[in-house]
This record gives sequence, structure tokens and C-alpha cells, in this order.
Amino acid sequence: MRPDDRKYLPSHEWAKLDGDTILVGITDFAVEELSSGNEGDLVYCDLPEPGRQLEAQETFGEIESVKAVSDLNTPVAGEVVEINSDIEEHLEILSQDPWGKGWLVRIKPTNKSLDHLLDAEAYEAHLAKSH
Repeated sequence: MRPDDRKYLPSHEWAKLDGDTILVGITDFAVEELSSGNEGDLVYCDLPEPGRQLEAQETFGEIESVKAVSDLNTPVAGEVVEINSDIEEHLEILSQDPWGKGWLVRIKPTNKSLDHLLDAEAYEAHLAKSH
């Protein structure tokens, strides 16, 4: 089971309330799909500039592996206040710790509610149904 301290998008991003901001990352499933378990297969990650305003479900960047490019979608509307610049230089962090050090962006949301997203159980059911 994925961590239940956060919520999920069907497109495999997660959102976790952290004080007044929301951390956004991608799930272990997304990392596995992109890299086939080989962290060296992840080759590029494009993250937005701090200050960018995002609408919920908007594409805010992309992550690329040797076999695919995947859009990164924001689960909430708000302003990007910080990016995890370590990720752009060290994509292996995503394979090693997608739930902690592997966060991608920190957003100051216009609304802190994550009720519109999937909980861990619903995300697991989504994965089981779609694969």
C-alpha cells in the first residue's frame, strides 16, 4: 500500500499537505513505469520556475526516461514556491525515495483541500483496474 498521509492523481502524482504548502511528487509506480527498475533510465526532468501560477490538473513539467516522456500534472491550483533542484541533477533520488527526498515542487495552494484527489486505497484500486 502507498503512504496514506497524502492524496493521489490517477496520472500518478501525489500531494502532501506540509504546513501552508503542498508538496507534489510522483509515485513509485510512475518511477517504475518510466525506468523499468533501472534508475539510470531516467534522463531528464523539467520543473517550473518558482512564482509560476498553476491551475489544478495543469501540466507543470515533464520527466523523461530512455523509453518515454511523461507529463507532470499538478493536483492543486496555486503558486510554485520552491522546486527540488536536486532532482534535475540527480534523477536517481526519484528511484531511491519517491515519497520523501523525491518531491518535485512545493506549491502555495489557493485552496488546501485535497478531498478531490484519490486516497491511498482508491489509488491502489485504480492501479489494479488499469494494469
